[in-house]
Amino acid sequence: PSYFLSFKEVFVPIEVGSNYLDFETHTWSQKSMTLKNFVQSFLLKENPKLLDENGNLKVMGYLAQHPLFDQIPELQSDFTIPTYAHIGTDKPYMTNAWIGPQGTVSPLHKDPYHNVYAQVVGYKYIRLYAPDQTELLYPDIRPFYRNTSQVNVEKVDVNKFPKFEKAHYLEAVLEPGDLLYIPIGYWHYIRSLTYS
Repeated sequence: PSYFLSFKEVFVPIEVGSNYLDFETHTWSQKSMTLKNFVQSFLLKENPKLLDENGNLKVMGYLAQHPLFDQIPELQSDFTIPTYAHIGTDKPYMTNAWIGPQGTVSPLHKDPYHNVYAQVVGYKYIRLYAPDQTELLYPDIRPFYRNTSQVNVEKVDVNKFPKFEKAHYLEAVLEPGDLLYIPIGYWHYIRSLTYS
């Protein structure tokens, strides 16, 4: 994480709270902060106000789905885009970053585009559900969240979502250097097992 400390003038949007579907505590928000401040506060844990008595974060901070490589072009020299990312499409591709401490979550959702997910640092747990499982995943009915499940994957309310346990899925732990192709419409849930 200290690699990013030199970018002290770069402002980034940070998701603060457990995740954007935190219905229980309603503590999720977004705030703008410098990349340096984000790293010091949430990755290096240098802000005592954010830590509990055991030194754990009281609140998560997550730089999620942000075009950081457009904002800091010199970071693009750290990787190459696989040639197969361009096959079969004339649409431009997006290169986004997800950076956060252990425990950050991307709730179960699907995207309207193909994904090639690259794990650069750390480890993440991922769970994939095929599109034919959609009716068992309880998609949200609110317009902005229709691509997102109402189910908290790791704390399922079986009374509210009884069909969810019947859904078939694949799961894996992504390690540094892994690439995972996620087709259009595949539902995916991701949790950071370490800083990543």
